[in-house]
Amino acid sequence: MELYSALINFGIPLVLIILGYFMGTHFEKRHFQSIIIRERAFLNKPAVTFDESDDTVFPLDPSICDTRLVGGSVVISVDYFKRFLAGLRGIVGGRLTSYETLVDRARREAVLRMKEESGDADRIANLRIETSTLSSGRGIGAVEVHAYGTAIYTR
Repeated sequence: MELYSALINFGIPLVLIILGYFMGTHFEKRHFQSIIIRERAFLNKPAVTFDESDDTVFPLDPSICDTRLVGGSVVISVDYFKRFLAGLRGIVGGRLTSYETLVDRARREAVLRMKEESGDADRIANLRIETSTLSSGRGIGAVEVHAYGTAIYTR
């Protein structure tokens, strides 16, 4: 009975860590590949931040352009392996590099979804990015990123 108890106490978490590593790595690589392909498709649609007083960058003449608020949002979960690594790093301190890729993926995906929503806009001005974490009581469970801006359509 003690062997069964030890297997449950140590075996299941170990299997989850190993499974989290391999499955998390696989899905993360696949998502990054998708992001890179979609970013190439939107190279001709800049999303920029500029000061409203700087009309030399993007003049907004109402007689030749329309504007619309666009946004993109994404929630990406933390896999068990990254949560385990972050827990170990929390003991000694330092950068949580296992979470940096998570935040990078979420930010890039949110900007891409915003660009997709903008349709045939020429550009997106005043790009803003908001982030928040969703926790499960045992640390970060997921990260949410919302990107929004003003889509400019030239007539």
